[in-house]
Amino acid sequence: MAMSEPTPAETIDFADPVLANLLFGPRNAHLDMLSSASGARLDSRGTTLFVEDADPDVRRALRDALVQIYELLGAGITLSREDYLRAYDMLVANPGMSLDKVYKDAVFVTTPRKTVTARNVAQKAYLDAMSRNELVFGVGPAGTGKTYLAVAMALHMYGRRRIKRILLTRPAVEAGERLGFLPGDLAEKVNPYLRPLYDALYDMEVPAKIASMLETGAIEIAPLAFMRGRTLDGSFVILDEAQNTTREQMKMFLTRMGMGTRMVVTGDTTQIDLPVQPGGSPPRSGLVHALTLLRHIPGIAVHCFSSEDVMRHPLVCTIVDAYATDEQTASPG
Repeated sequence: MAMSEPTPAETIDFADPVLANLLFGPRNAHLDMLSSASGARLDSRGTTLFVEDADPDVRRALRDALVQIYELLGAGITLSREDYLRAYDMLVANPGMSLDKVYKDAVFVTTPRKTVTARNVAQKAYLDAMSRNELVFGVGPAGTGKTYLAVAMALHMYGRRRIKRILLTRPAVEAGERLGFLPGDLAEKVNPYLRPLYDALYDMEVPAKIASMLETGAIEIAPLAFMRGRTLDGSFVILDEAQNTTREQMKMFLTRMGMGTRMVVTGDTTQIDLPVQPGGSPPRSGLVHALTLLRHIPGIAVHCFSSEDVMRHPLVCTIVDAYATDEQTASPG
């Protein structure tokens, strides 16, 4: 009877039993979670970790993730269960990456209700770009934190009096701002389209303060059409869902920039809802046009997220990839 080859294993010894126990989690909960995510077998005995898997890349990623997390815990960094999974995923995608760049050297944005920080390298680069540039394009799939982090940066700068007010805007409907067909007064017509911006605000600021800032004009949330004819000085302006702007709308928006103003334009170029042009030509997205036209101008930063940067439920990343693959392979028509 032929004997099967033993599964390759690695052994890692940790010096500090307290940190090792924290690393492994209650009853090895963190190891079990990583085992489910990777398919490897992880176990511990005292301060010793055992990693078994036939794939050397999986063993390497798990070893590097757990060794670096151990060092972060020793430095006093607090990590969530999700951070363990993110660390493993990042080291699978980027072998040799240092987690210090995410967790120790992270950009912290302080808002009234919480301190927001980058949860991966891409988010750190995005926060860096917003802190250094007057105009930033944040492009990528849903769930990467494009809008949320932009709102956090706006509240951060407002709290430090670097800006006088915050303006949040987005196209009101898919193919133009045809608000007259909707029931209710102006606020009732546009609020459903602006809800994601409200959600981000209420997560980072107390409701009473938001109500006060809305009443005094320190925060303004309005459909894109309301930006026409204005010059915005000393403001932090966020244009969300920018893939659904026309070229004319995008030009109108960008030329509203005044002295001391910061602008962040967010969108997903794979989710354009504008109508197809006559003759079957692709939609004329203002975001796509602006990225082509402006990305090499000094003072303008373009930051692109990928599906690997999605911070929502792990299935969201898989769903994004599945749709992207389908769109690439689908035949015309």
